[in-house]
Amino acid sequence: MPPQAVTSSTVPANGDVNPYGMAFVPFGVPSWSTLKPGDVVVSNFNAQSNLQGTGTTIVKLVSNSNPVTFFQGQNLGLTTALAVLRSGFVLVGNVPTTDGKNVVPPGSLLVINPQGGLVTELKDQRLLDGPWDLTVIDGGRFVRVFVSDVLNGKVARIDLSIGENGVQMLPSSTIIASGYLHRTDPAALVVGPTGLAYDPTHDVLYVASTGDNAVFAIYGAAGANHDGGVGRMIYHDNKHLHGPLALALAPNGHLVTANGDAVNPDPNQPSEIVEFTVDGQFVAQLQVDPAPGSAFGLAFGLAFGLDSNRHLQFTAVDDATNTATVWTLRTNNQ
Repeated sequence: MPPQAVTSSTVPANGDVNPYGMAFVPFGVPSWSTLKPGDVVVSNFNAQSNLQGTGTTIVKLVSNSNPVTFFQGQNLGLTTALAVLRSGFVLVGNVPTTDGKNVVPPGSLLVINPQGGLVTELKDQRLLDGPWDLTVIDGGRFVRVFVSDVLNGKVARIDLSIGENGVQMLPSSTIIASGYLHRTDPAALVVGPTGLAYDPTHDVLYVASTGDNAVFAIYGAAGANHDGGVGRMIYHDNKHLHGPLALALAPNGHLVTANGDAVNPDPNQPSEIVEFTVDGQFVAQLQVDPAPGSAFGLAFGLAFGLDSNRHLQFTAVDDATNTATVWTLRTNNQ
């Protein structure tokens, strides 16, 4: 049987569009959190005006209906860098513009409490100039956040302490990779390193570099204390890669990325999601929308089904229709 699919709007009451980041709410969040385990949240990059880098909302998807606004700020441009921590805090990247054409650096990493209130805005021009995507090692009171920087072609590891004094960035935070192609772009606004996926079993961070049209591996990322350059290229495929954006590690150990079509476009393969192995073998692809530039954020997660069992789910946005689809993946015995 094919996987069950549910498509929902990502447009909140204020009219924000251009959904970018996606995240599943993990099991273990506090019971008093507004978000519940298995919920899917989306960050919007554009305001109702459709000017890029002016979106101010994070929304919670509601099946076949309008989303619920979890957070709304001001003077923001919320990026693909989105994660919900087990503590209930939400992290989201901010790369704002005033006119939809020119980024106003430096960007920042917003920390939002479990009720949707802004706690703090982490700013550091060296580490968080243009936070475009992120992935986390969630240790509860200690969290490592890998952040790609679209404005300077680097990847930082931001070490956070979460305690009674709130969320604090630790001095051990550092740049662990650099040298990825980055530039402004008349259509995409900016092009640079985007998707990040971390393999905790092998301590490998994978980086989807949009401008290089390739995926790289950074080994020993969790404890790295120096800049290791771009790392090792593991996937470069001009037939199937067309400007990789978001990146996720699938449960089968493969990597999945979204093609943004700003680099190496193919009119016969627009807005594809591509699956490949960590040693660079193409596996499969799925089209999000027949219009180019529609694929961006994606994520894997777990949710409770009607049978009270946890089910693996996969979700991806469609920027052309301002929607997101959640697929419930079936195991062999279902």
